[in-house]
Amino acid sequence: MKVNQMRSGPFLITRILGSVALFLIFASLGGDLMQFFQGSDNDYVKTLFPLFDLDEEYNVPTYFSVMLMIFAALLLAAIAILAGKRQHSDISKWALLAAGFLCMAYDEVFMVHERLIHPIRAIWGKSSLGIFYYAWVIPGVALVFFLGLFFLKFLLRLPKSTRFTFIAAASLYLGGSIGFEFIGGWYAELNGTAGLTYNAITTLEESLEMAGLIVFIDALLAYLVGNFGEIKFRPLRWSEEKPNFDPGVSV
Repeated sequence: MKVNQMRSGPFLITRILGSVALFLIFASLGGDLMQFFQGSDNDYVKTLFPLFDLDEEYNVPTYFSVMLMIFAALLLAAIAILAGKRQHSDISKWALLAAGFLCMAYDEVFMVHERLIHPIRAIWGKSSLGIFYYAWVIPGVALVFFLGLFFLKFLLRLPKSTRFTFIAAASLYLGGSIGFEFIGGWYAELNGTAGLTYNAITTLEESLEMAGLIVFIDALLAYLVGNFGEIKFRPLRWSEEKPNFDPGVSV
């Protein structure tokens, strides 16, 4: 019963996150369909759809994805801190992952990877790029390959359930962010970015990215509970009598 009680908290968090993601996906799909069948004069398309369009930036889906990345970074940092207290191995790997997710959040907000497209196209020097139309995927694939090699031994040392869930989360996220970027780039070069087909590709891309992040968060919460017991969050406190900073996390 105690295990079930501890597990119910993480499950509730990921269920809420998944529900929000589904709402955003359906809101974006609804706007795409209304725009295709009724035109851009539809009231929803003109007013609310830009807020939920998965193919746009600086709207609700963008900041939801950023929130997921920051939440994952905080969970990774918490694991690194708790592992350090118990003198576990791989503290640096958990900390590096936390820093990496903060960098991902920064990239999501400021679209750093998209700024690489035109310089890489110029270096590539080809008029037709095919699946490399969004040319940032070239260094992106290389980065994923080297990070995979760097974290391979760390991944193999994780508990079996955690390892497989991490792999599933990475497969979902990379399948969206890079796999469907290949497909979207190929289609965009041939047919442009207007139309329902391209919107469907980008919707699948963003949906897989959100799914990967939520699965990863679920795995981190399960790892915290399974390895460090019940996690309680308290408000930050600062004592005026003596400089004792309480980080607000206890096990």
